[in-house]
Amino acid sequence: MAKPNRVVSALLDILLSIVRSGRTPERAGTPDRPHARIRRGSTSDAVADPGRIAGTATVRIEPGSIRDLRIEYSPDRDGAPDAGEIVWTWVPYEENDGRGKDRPVLVIGRQSADRVYAVRMTSKAHERDRDFLSIGSGSWDSQGRESWVDIEQLYSVHEKGLRREAAVLDRSRYGSVARALSGRYGWSAAG
Repeated sequence: MAKPNRVVSALLDILLSIVRSGRTPERAGTPDRPHARIRRGSTSDAVADPGRIAGTATVRIEPGSIRDLRIEYSPDRDGAPDAGEIVWTWVPYEENDGRGKDRPVLVIGRQSADRVYAVRMTSKAHERDRDFLSIGSGSWDSQGRESWVDIEQLYSVHEKGLRREAAVLDRSRYGSVARALSGRYGWSAAG
């Protein structure tokens, strides 16, 4: 009886160290059914990343396939994502292989009752790149870095898939993004 108890105790120690460190064993995921990454929360409990769980995952969409998107400035700091707000969610990498990272996205319009369209943001400089538009710095970046909006990559973000509202982009900078998207894809941009 002593040996099985030591084995169980050793396995529990290993599992606890994994949960405490925030690491998980690699698991295969598919593009249409990503696996949830476990990260350490503010308590000792492990939680799954918002935006990565099947059903409420953030999903990349081909922008050219969307015909009737109305880009309208309508921020409302109510916990739900609205056009003109920058929110944080898990965003899949371009390879669409189940990997991704938590990042800010700019909400540009409503897709359905529980999903919005958003474009991803980055602090990596993209000067002279026609797919990126500089929007300057803001409170969404704790380091005050210049941010760029990727107008070529569109995402569908579920309301339950966002981690937090980060900021409201001012109307002028949002208008620049709306004009760039409207010019590229023919979407209507309301003033």
